[in-house]
Amino acid sequence: MEKFEVTILGCGSALPTRRHNGSAQIVNVREKYFLVDCAEGTQVFLRENRVHLNRMNHVFISHLHGDHCFGLMGLISTQNLLGRIAPLHIYGSEALESLFRPHINYFCPNLTFDVTFHPVDTHAHAVVYEDNSLTVYSIPLKHRIRCCGYLFREKPLKPHMRQGVIQQYDIPTWQINNIKAGEDFTLPNGEVVPNHLLTTPANPPRSYAYCSDTLYNPDIVPMLTDVNLLYHEATYADDNAALATKYFHSTARQAATIARDANVGKLLIGHFSQRYDDENILLQEAQTVFPNTMLARERLTIPV
Repeated sequence: MEKFEVTILGCGSALPTRRHNGSAQIVNVREKYFLVDCAEGTQVFLRENRVHLNRMNHVFISHLHGDHCFGLMGLISTQNLLGRIAPLHIYGSEALESLFRPHINYFCPNLTFDVTFHPVDTHAHAVVYEDNSLTVYSIPLKHRIRCCGYLFREKPLKPHMRQGVIQQYDIPTWQINNIKAGEDFTLPNGEVVPNHLLTTPANPPRSYAYCSDTLYNPDIVPMLTDVNLLYHEATYADDNAALATKYFHSTARQAATIARDANVGKLLIGHFSQRYDDENILLQEAQTVFPNTMLARERLTIPV
């Protein structure tokens, strides 16, 4: 099976701590690297995870709070020092380019590559990126400023050829894609071999959703239905539910409720408040609602 995995670079919240970095993740789909949020120090976290900085061609920013975007300028500057020539594509709210373009022009006046900003309507569930194997959608979130999550959905794969049939029926190479597309195969004597005898179903397409910095919002459940892996912020436990409402964040129990109602495969909680020296209280609260929950942590890689 082709690679589809998520690596956590940081899962803390606004205030830096010695235990957690600010929000940043790598989504690796078939060796294409996508960076999701870019907190201060993300380029260091990438190096700690032995990921070359110039492998980042697409960056998705959820919103313009510092713990999600302060590392972006540093990443661009270092990529420039490394002699990057490939374009860098950055996705986020319309204000993103107006804030960062002056910094790029000032600190990198001789930039060796193009930086293209793609405005995202944070109020819409829409396609923001697509290639031949993957579609990325925005997920509208409710926060103090415009904010969205991102859904990475693998495109359906073609069926597999059954072992030995190519040799058995002497199928020419040029016919293989046609058979994978659903065609039968006709032998030289006119006999038709049905497609189901030649192929086996492809693996189901996989999906990963990133929802950080949001008030509890059941409106997103239909967008998340049946995703394999959901990352949902769980800044607070029940003891600080009032703060979660005040600052437009979620509790661990609320994150688990979203996961349960959306019938997701696995829930990963993060964006932990610095108030908690032990996040197991968050894990235990989430697991009372959705047992298949785990805590995010730096350097954790999870296959989707």
